[in-house]
Amino acid sequence: MELFPADLPRSNTELYARSCAVIPGGVNSSIRAFKAVGGTPYLVERAEGAQVWDVEGTRYLDLVQSYGAIILGHAHPAVTAAIAEAATRGTSYGAPTPGEMLLAEEISRRVPSCERVRLMNSGTEATSTAVRLARGFTGRDRIVIFHGNFHGATDALLAAGGSGVATLGLPGTAGVPASAVANTLVVPYNVVPQLDEQVAAVFVEPVAANMGVVAPAAGFLEGLRAECDRVGALLVFDEVITGFRLGTGGAQEMFGVRADLTTFGKVIGGGLPIGCVGGRRDIMETLSPLGPVFHAGTLAGNPLATAAGRAALAELTPSAYELLRVRAARLSALLTEACATAGLPAVFPVVGTLVGMYFGSALGAGVAPTNFAEAKTTDEAMYRAFFHAMLAEGVALAPGAYEALFVGLAHTDEVLEAIGAAAAKAAQVAAAAARAAG
Repeated sequence: MELFPADLPRSNTELYARSCAVIPGGVNSSIRAFKAVGGTPYLVERAEGAQVWDVEGTRYLDLVQSYGAIILGHAHPAVTAAIAEAATRGTSYGAPTPGEMLLAEEISRRVPSCERVRLMNSGTEATSTAVRLARGFTGRDRIVIFHGNFHGATDALLAAGGSGVATLGLPGTAGVPASAVANTLVVPYNVVPQLDEQVAAVFVEPVAANMGVVAPAAGFLEGLRAECDRVGALLVFDEVITGFRLGTGGAQEMFGVRADLTTFGKVIGGGLPIGCVGGRRDIMETLSPLGPVFHAGTLAGNPLATAAGRAALAELTPSAYELLRVRAARLSALLTEACATAGLPAVFPVVGTLVGMYFGSALGAGVAPTNFAEAKTTDEAMYRAFFHAMLAEGVALAPGAYEALFVGLAHTDEVLEAIGAAAAKAAQVAAAAARAAG
């Protein structure tokens, strides 16, 4: 069977329209539809290193990198070789494998708080399982989350938080009944909440990478640890993005705060679907088959995903992370210079290897957000103009104003300089559009 039939149209517009006829919105993850930025999405045919090519043959320098799942670069030889070799042995067994054990050992070695690890299929499944596990272990129902953090499509965590004040029982999307979030408390990020003995767990992105990259304030994570300890609640770090991207031990190593449970995804699958929950032995052994909290999955611990993940982690040495930190800082500097020269107000905050973005000057010149209420003041129209101008210059950003920019090992100095040159032109276009709009 051909990967793509020879008679397939070589047109983004035609193929997207055809996709819309069989896939809701034409996409299998909502943000890909370009609704936030307008226009028709490009359809990727292939990728290599820091580049993707669409079906029309247009090449883009890619800062999406599968929203952080890719860190070595697309089609990295070590990862593709591991997948190819694993595939010759079969793609799924419904039985345990040495590969899943070896990946779990590597995660546990890198993150000491993960005394036991359970693999699954996605970050969403990981956070959903962590909710059930925290409630089952503590015998409590209430979950605390932070406004602007994103923990995947788990009903109990899809709660809206109002205008920066603590709220209960407000579904954040249609299809989530009030009962699903009745025990979810949403509080402002970077403020330590006062907990009580009803709280099973506090879920937090240690770096808020879904609102333009917001760093934890000094003492915030430490304060959460202390408050959870005070009332006997569990502290859950959502490291689906930060895990094995910020460094060898993720955010826990970077900030020196130990979580009770941690959820992972993205990097640990080398670009294939995966997720996992890791944590204290006594908590994790509450999972079936040892304990009463159920979890199962036909494809959990998939041999292709575990092979790809192990190959990716093997490349992520301390020197690799140091290089990523240097490149993230360089990308931020290039984008900042481009926007400043054009008179386009923008901030590109850096937390380790993560680069964020904020457009406009509602918070003051050069000031980055510290919580979701501040992040929401970003000028989305300004970002739309910059996004499309960058696309026209051959650089792909995420089609949403609140995403991170992902720098990987394939983003060489030459690639970064090319992105900077494109940004210099795009910022001029976006600035002109902003002036025209008044």
